[in-house]
Amino acid sequence: WRDVARRIAHEIKNPLTPIQLSAERLRRKYRARIADDVDTFDRCTETIIRQVGDIGRMVDEFSAFARMPAPRFAPENPAELLRQAVFAQRVAAPEILVEIAEPLPKAVLNCDGRMVGQALTNILKNAGEAVAAQRAVKSMTFDRAHPGIIARLEVANGLASFVIDDDGVGLPDKDRDRLTEPYVTTREKGTGLGLAIVKRICEDHGGELRLADAASLSGARVCLIFPLEPTVKAGREEASRGAGAAQ
Repeated sequence: WRDVARRIAHEIKNPLTPIQLSAERLRRKYRARIADDVDTFDRCTETIIRQVGDIGRMVDEFSAFARMPAPRFAPENPAELLRQAVFAQRVAAPEILVEIAEPLPKAVLNCDGRMVGQALTNILKNAGEAVAAQRAVKSMTFDRAHPGIIARLEVANGLASFVIDDDGVGLPDKDRDRLTEPYVTTREKGTGLGLAIVKRICEDHGGELRLADAASLSGARVCLIFPLEPTVKAGREEASRGAGAAQ
């Protein structure tokens, strides 16, 4: 799958910039000269620019999946990692209330903080999109008093578990486990790589990703589980990758 992702990214990315620049230049240079049906001209150029942007984001995900490095383990504060990811989600989608279940437990998580933060950001982004989709389907207004996402941190038995519940559309009952496979998605514009990347981050740390129905809300629950100390397998894989890169 990584080889497929690399090839796709390489073949697609090069023409994207000239396509977008050409569409923008056409709009700037010729819009004023359009005498008839300027609305169609605007729709066509805007569609090209928008679709190029969507393709660019997909290519970025392909590249991220293909080039994921081995984790670099260091002591991290899991509560702070969760707070940072929640803060970023609140800024990105301020209309959706993201609640943190306080107090967050104190612990030290030996992990790659950047990768764990990336995984949390991805899951919170998915949750926000699921909530927005559910409210659009039901023609609901955004209620800042009602949490759309609840984020928890649980520490027990040598594990740190990040638990994200959302009030979104939920997960399909059929083939739910396949959602973590590359290029499998239920979203119209999804690439199917987001959960695959999160799963790989968890597994590279000796942990796991679990999907379930939300307990406190009506949508989905996603659990990112990490051992507080990296497992022997994860440590060996990191050392093996490092040795391979050195060679």
